[in-house]
Amino acid sequence: MFFNGSISDKAVTHFILLGFQSSQVIKSYLSFFFSAAYLLAILENVAVILLVQWDPKLHTPMYFFLSKLSCLEIFYVSVTVPKILHDLVTNENTISLHGCILQLYLFLSLACTECFLLTAMAVDRYMAICVPLHYYSMMTRKMCWCLCGSSLFLGFLSCSFSIGLITELHFCGPNIINHYLCDISPLINLSCQDISTIELVNFITALFVLFSSSVPITISYIRIIYAICQIPSDGGWKKSFSTCASHLMVVTIFFGTTIFMYARPKANQSLDVHKDLSVLYTIVIPVINPMIYTLKNNDMKKSLKNIFVKRLIECK
Repeated sequence: MFFNGSISDKAVTHFILLGFQSSQVIKSYLSFFFSAAYLLAILENVAVILLVQWDPKLHTPMYFFLSKLSCLEIFYVSVTVPKILHDLVTNENTISLHGCILQLYLFLSLACTECFLLTAMAVDRYMAICVPLHYYSMMTRKMCWCLCGSSLFLGFLSCSFSIGLITELHFCGPNIINHYLCDISPLINLSCQDISTIELVNFITALFVLFSSSVPITISYIRIIYAICQIPSDGGWKKSFSTCASHLMVVTIFFGTTIFMYARPKANQSLDVHKDLSVLYTIVIPVINPMIYTLKNNDMKKSLKNIFVKRLIECK
């Protein structure tokens, strides 16, 4: 147990998620929005996974990583959105202490894993454009699996230190979390203990994850841009950069919101803005990422077109 002595007599065992404070009509609209967005995110990411699996032309390291990113996005939205929908429909809005910490751990760990996976994807693009002669000999299937496994390991390891400290906190009231999910700032602000150590560890962890992922991405793209500039023809320039455009757009959106939300030395005391912006990275980004990769990628569009044409021919 996390509690002992006299504190355990008043220990909080459940939290109330304040969620969206609005009328029942607005909650109905929000429920529809989250349901539609969740279903769309699942279907889009499953479609990407199946498309990469079905089309032999997409059996390359680039699309291998893309399919793993889609798999990660499915788990990412599933950690939070079903609970949000449950609370909007039932108005129960309660979650146990252990359930809250578990949701927080999975949510943060999957987000950190995505940072490292996006880094692996940037390295893959660097290898493909800057050292094409050695690309397939170095980016073997075993290497791709190792990079994905390392991303997952580092993602969960990075969050273990902060979560370990949070499990030692005492919560003795109030038990109302000003959020619709268990995020780190609104949770630790409810503790009746000093949280300065956790704030520092969380800040250092955020810097480590962001620095160790953003620096390789930045260096990779500097080298990529330099290599592309050496290509004499405009067509070759556009073709080379088109393979990076989708990834660069996703990286910009994801890291931009993550840095704003988590790379702070102090837990946010004004949580309303935090709560509203959380919608962006909990549901909006997982919905738009597959769109970016399919609409901005010629290979993906060709594969989708070929599959639809094949299905129409079979139906006739």
